[in-house]
Order: sequence, then C-alpha cells, then structure tokens
Amino acid sequence: MTTAHKILILTLLLSSFLFPQDEDQIEEKKSQLFLLRNEIAQLENELSQKTQKEKESFEALENYNKQAFLLNKVINKLRKEEAIQQKEITNLEKEIKSIEKEINLLKDNYAKYVVALYKKGTYNELESIVNAESLRQAVVRIHYLHKFSERRKFDLEEFKFKKQKLFSAKSRMEFEKRKKAQLVAEKKSDEGQLENKLDERRRVLSSIKKDKAELLKTLTVKKQSQEQIKSLIAKLVEEAERRKREEELRGNQLLASKDGEIVSETDLIEESDVGVEYSLNTSTFSSFTELKGNMLWPLHNGKIVKRFGQNRNAELKTVTVNYGVDISLKKDPNVRCVAEGIVSAIDWLPGYGSVIIVTHRGDYRTVYGHLAEIYIDEGDKVATGKVIAKIGESVDGKVLHFEIWNSRTNQNPEKWLAKK
Repeated sequence: MTTAHKILILTLLLSSFLFPQDEDQIEEKKSQLFLLRNEIAQLENELSQKTQKEKESFEALENYNKQAFLLNKVINKLRKEEAIQQKEITNLEKEIKSIEKEINLLKDNYAKYVVALYKKGTYNELESIVNAESLRQAVVRIHYLHKFSERRKFDLEEFKFKKQKLFSAKSRMEFEKRKKAQLVAEKKSDEGQLENKLDERRRVLSSIKKDKAELLKTLTVKKQSQEQIKSLIAKLVEEAERRKREEELRGNQLLASKDGEIVSETDLIEESDVGVEYSLNTSTFSSFTELKGNMLWPLHNGKIVKRFGQNRNAELKTVTVNYGVDISLKKDPNVRCVAEGIVSAIDWLPGYGSVIIVTHRGDYRTVYGHLAEIYIDEGDKVATGKVIAKIGESVDGKVLHFEIWNSRTNQNPEKWLAKK
C-alpha cells in the first residue's frame, strides 16, 4: 500500500476519531441536558411570578429544592462527559508518544543509511557483477541491493505516513481538549448556579422555620413522600424479580432443544422496555446481612434525632411515622454509602428533596434523603464508605434521612448501625 493510499484512508477515518462517541449518543445527551435546563427555567419562571410573601413559602422552598435536584443531574452528566474526554485525551497522549518514538526510529535508520552512502558511495548492479567472484555471488548481491533499495523506499513512505498520523492524532487531541475545556466551563457555571440556588433556599428555609402553618405543610407532604419511597422500593423489587425470572427462562431456553439443536440467542425472549438499563446483579458484592449491628454510619459522628416508627412533635402537636431514622450532622457533611451496592434510583421528593436509593446483596436497599449535592449517577457501582452526596438542610436542620429495606419491608436502622 502506497503512502498516498494510507493517507487517504487515514483522512477518511479522521472524522470518526474526532468524534469517538456515536452521533446518536451525543444528540441524546444534548437533548437530556436541554430538557433538564428547560425544566429549571420553567421553575425559575414560576418563582418570578410569585409575590414576595409567596417567595418565602413552603412551595417556594420546594421549587428551590427541585431546581437544586435538576442542577445536580446536569452537573453529574457534565462530570461524566468530562471523564470521557479526559480518558480520550490520555489515550491520544499515549498514541502520540508511540508515534513519535516510531518516527525517531525511522529517522535513525535513514540517517545510518545516508552515512553509509557518504562513506562508501553508491554501489550499482554493474559493480556487483564486475567485482563478483562468481555468477552466483553476483546474483546474490543484486538481490540484496534490490531488497535494500525497497526497504529504504518503504522507510520513506512509512516516515511520511507516520508524520501524517502524528498530525492527525495531535489534531484530535486539540479537539478533545477544546471539548473538555468547554465542558469544564459549563460545569463551573452550573455549579455556581447551584450554589446560588442553595443560598436562596437557605434564606427561604430560615423564614419557614418561624411559621407553624408552613411547618405543618412539610409534615403533610413528608407523609405523602414516605408512600412514594415505599412505591419506589416496590418498583425496584418488581424490576429485580422480573429480571430474575427472565434470566431463569433464558437459561431454560438455552438448555431446551429445537429440532435437536440448541436454541440460538435470537430465539430467546427479548428484554422488557420497563425498568433500568444497567446491571442489577449484586451476587458478587459482600454480604449485607453480616453488617447488622456493625454497619458504617452514613454520617461521620452523626446522632439520631428522629427515631424509627412513631414520633411526636410537641410544638406542632402532631404524631408522624418515620420509615427510617433522621441523623443530625456534627461536622462532616459528606454522606457515605453504608455497604457495597448499585445506585438504582436518584429522585426528588417533596419534603425530602434529593433522594438516593442503593441496592445491595440479598435484596436489601438503603435510602438517603435531604441531600444538597450528589456525586454519583444511576447505575454506578459504589463501595462501602464511598462519598455519594453532601448533606443539605431541611426544616429539621442539617439532618440525613436514612432508611433500610429488605425487599418490601422496612427495617429499623438503629438495629443495623454500629453502636457508639
């Protein structure tokens, strides 16, 4: 293959190198970001139309909570894209170093050839015949002269090709660096916007804490959200059960015969469109049940301020049921995952704000609520102790709402957390 052919092929492939991600994927991600930002703009517009008094209500607080949740989703998507870009840049840097090493080797070989010619001069086929001691020696010399000449031509072509390849790789890297810089700037802007929203919600929250009527609203929506959490858990359990049934059926179909032959993959049942796309397999994770009584606290040095079960509010004269526990912040605002698992849901619920649900081995799930910032995404595998979020502030103060579920049954977290 000539240098011209190689360069032509390289040029045709260049566009695919410049855009390592599938175009449909890129458009889908852009569409997701657009929808999220559009929803944020709508919420902001709703706030702008409220009176000053309405802007300090529980409804306004929930508006800010929802905006913070959506901004977190935008930032996490940008963070993932940034990681993809950095990986591509790292790979290109390695490729460039490798090409440069190959070019230097070709340069050295060609330099040795030039020096040899300078010292000994040219050596043509006629000289090979005249100086040969025999016809056989003359034929052998001519053969090796041809080979030597072809090798030098190949080296020259290879050198030109490597130079073009180096240019392409450097162009690709500059393109990826520009894309990454754009993502970083975009993420920084969104992080600034998130911080502003959190400041605004803190101001509204301070006002609500002094209003009993507004505080009663929070208890009402929390009761509704408890049922939503229960419903979310039930859906995740159903999804896991559905997948398990499909895996068993697929295994049975593989073992079954069809006219004496094993059933092919194309004959197997298709995956349902319902549910998440990522793997929910937790069989390789460490045991969750063995953690009982010795579980890591999701908040370092936290203290339980609202217990599992019924809780009476003397000031508001109400009795509420807590499906988990509320843990107050002492100093460290980082929320840690209590056990190895898969992030199976990230949602926003009135009264609880941003909520994360993690699935663990043995059909166990943990729930983390009242979050200000989230550092993981659905489908991520998380290790025990991994920081998954940062605690937010609710009408109850800086507390983390924490629940443990086994299938559809909620557990008392106090029986699981390590004793202090």
